[in-house]
Amino acid sequence: AGRTVVKIDRWYPSSKRCSSCGYVLKSLSLSTRQWVCPDCGQSHDRDLNASINILMAGKAILTGADGLRIHE
Repeated sequence: AGRTVVKIDRWYPSSKRCSSCGYVLKSLSLSTRQWVCPDCGQSHDRDLNASINILMAGKAILTGADGLRIHE
């Protein structure tokens, strides 16, 4: 239907990565639905944050930036 599908690594830490500054938490339990980035202080809803990170990673792959690891 005129869409492009991009596959990202299944182990990409989309829930644990701060979509504002890129900080990655060492661990995040599945029961934790909200968290605050210890680096920049941004408050995150786990699922919304993951969706933003997945979108950014997909765009990075489409532009070729994934080879440079810019999205990480």
